[in-house]
Amino acid sequence: MTAQIDADGWSWWPAPAKLNLFLHITGRRADGYHELQTVFRLLDWGDRIGLRLRDDGQVRRQGEGLAGVAEADDLAVRAARLLQSAANIVQGADIVVEKRVPAGGGFGGGSSDAATVLVVLNRLWQAGLDEDALAALGLRLGADVPVFVRGHNAWAEGVGERLQPVALPPAWYVIVEPGVHVPTPALFADPDLTRDCPQAKIGDFASGALVGNVFEPVLRRREPAVEAVLAALSSIGQARLTGSGSGCFVEFDSQAAAEQGRAELPKELRARVAAGVARSPLLDALEQH
Repeated sequence: MTAQIDADGWSWWPAPAKLNLFLHITGRRADGYHELQTVFRLLDWGDRIGLRLRDDGQVRRQGEGLAGVAEADDLAVRAARLLQSAANIVQGADIVVEKRVPAGGGFGGGSSDAATVLVVLNRLWQAGLDEDALAALGLRLGADVPVFVRGHNAWAEGVGERLQPVALPPAWYVIVEPGVHVPTPALFADPDLTRDCPQAKIGDFASGALVGNVFEPVLRRREPAVEAVLAALSSIGQARLTGSGSGCFVEFDSQAAAEQGRAELPKELRARVAAGVARSPLLDALEQH
């Protein structure tokens, strides 16, 4: 996937979605944050970010933006302003976020948008920050941002920021978003949430022993729509939840099998097929820019 540059000075960049192939909580830190273990899988499906440089130092969001999100709270805008401040940049930027990834589904759309803005503006502004510095900035915006900055499938620990790249086999996913959004703090506060999963190792995941998501039973109980989607997906394979929900998916080892699975689902679920990728499409776009 390449970056697209138009005659008006806009360049367009991918912001890929992700899946959590499993998600455990192993404890709680003194600062109140939870210790996680998960595997992030990047997809060939995601948002698209438009960027155009400005000479007046302003960072402005163009277009409608995400419904209900003020410009100052938009993660893409916050990412640009954070980079601008950290690297003492005098230039500005116009930003457009073309949303394709539903908010609140556990697909990491907002975090990926922020990561794309950080990585691309670092290049366009010639800010000179390395990957570690950009990932550290990203962590200030959200726990999922660093994996998108680094652009590789990863085993993650901590709050999701301690990343170890992992090689994953080719896979295709049937994905359904039930259309409900439970705020993440409410889920973390749920008394039924399992917070003491035993520490696992990458080898446990490689053996196929790790597939559960601690948020799944909580969301099944709280949200009938999630329960219904997981039940429907179970008819075509092992149904799973991504992130803290509410997005659900089934993994297949071929595109043909995934398409066949999607065809067997009720049309009202609006299922899609997305491919897992070996690395972020953003890295490919940067190389070809």
